[in-house]
Amino acid sequence: MDNKIDIKSLNLEELTGFIVKNGEKAFRAKQVYQWLHVKQVDTFDEMTNLSKAFREKLEQLCYITDLHQEAVQISKIDGTRKYLFLLEDGNVIESVLMRYKHGNSVCISSQVGCRMGCRFCASTLDGLVRGLKPSEMLDQIYKIGKDIGERISNVVVMGTGEPMDNFDNLLKFIELLTDENGLNISQRNLTVSTCGIVPRMRELADRQLAITLALSLHASNQQKRLELMPVANKYDIHEVIDACRYYFEKTGRRVTFEYSLVGGVNDTDEDARELSRLIHGMNCHVNLIPVNPIKERNYVQSNAAVIAAFKNKLEKNGINVTIRREMGRDIDGACGQLRKRYITSKEG
Repeated sequence: MDNKIDIKSLNLEELTGFIVKNGEKAFRAKQVYQWLHVKQVDTFDEMTNLSKAFREKLEQLCYITDLHQEAVQISKIDGTRKYLFLLEDGNVIESVLMRYKHGNSVCISSQVGCRMGCRFCASTLDGLVRGLKPSEMLDQIYKIGKDIGERISNVVVMGTGEPMDNFDNLLKFIELLTDENGLNISQRNLTVSTCGIVPRMRELADRQLAITLALSLHASNQQKRLELMPVANKYDIHEVIDACRYYFEKTGRRVTFEYSLVGGVNDTDEDARELSRLIHGMNCHVNLIPVNPIKERNYVQSNAAVIAAFKNKLEKNGINVTIRREMGRDIDGACGQLRKRYITSKEG
C-alpha cells in the first residue's frame, strides 16, 4: 500500500484531524467513519454523500482494508462457520463464527502465525509472520457479519496469535470495535485471551476496561506448564496468577482460565487438587477444553469420565467450572488447521 494511510484503523479523532488537514470540514469525518464502520463499505466510491473530488482525494491518500474470503467451512452439526481470509499481502488468517442462543460470537485472529510455541496448538507450527493491523482485526468481524446478514454480538480474540504480543494494535482495535459511532459492541461482550505475558496483562488491567481476560493456563504447576508452554520460561505460573488477581482488583471483571485437558499429561486427581490450590479464593471461572488432537503432536484427548471427574473435583473446592462445548467438530475446528492446510496446498 506504499505510503497510503490505513483509514479503517483511525479513530474518529485521528480521522477528523486528517480530514481537516486536507481542507475539508470536520463534520465530514463522522460521515466517512460511518461509511467505514456502520455501513462497512469497501470502496470510497460508495460514500455517496461526499463530493467526487473529496472521494478522489481519499483514494489517493488512503486505502480501505478489505479482506477477501478465500474459503468457508460450515459445520453440519451446529452451524459453526470457519473462515479463511486472504490479506492484501498474500498472507491468510482464520476466524470462526459460533452461533449461540444468546447471539452470534466471532473468534478472530490477532496475528499471522504465532511465536509462543504452545505444544498443543497448530497456530504456532510455522512461527510468527506479523501482527494484524486494527483494521484487519475489525474486518474479520465486518465480513462475517455481512456474510450471514446478522449482527455480531460477541467477540473473542482467541484465534491465531497472541494478542498481548500485538498490544498497541489490540488496544486500538478494542477502541474502534466498542466506539458508539461504529459497530458499538459493548466491552463486556469482548474477551481477550493470553498465554500469560505478565507486563502486558498488568498494563491492560491499568486501563480499567470492562473486557474479560482469559488466561491460557493449561497446567496446575510450573513444571507442567513449562512442558506445554514455552512462555513459562519467562513468566512463572505464580507471577501469571498474580497478574490475573491484579486484573480483577483493577477492573472488577472475573477472569477466565482456559485449561486444555491432555490425556495422561495434566488431567490427574493431583492436577485437579493443585489447580484448586493455585486459584483458590479468586473470582474466576475455569473453562475445561478437551484438547483438539493435531497430527504434528502426539497429544490425545482425556476421556469423558476423566473430564467429568476433574470438573467434579474443582466444583467441590468451590470453583466455578464448565466444559467447553466443542463447536464445529466436523470441520477443521482447532486453531490454525485450516490455514496450515491452505499453506501446504500452495507449497505443493
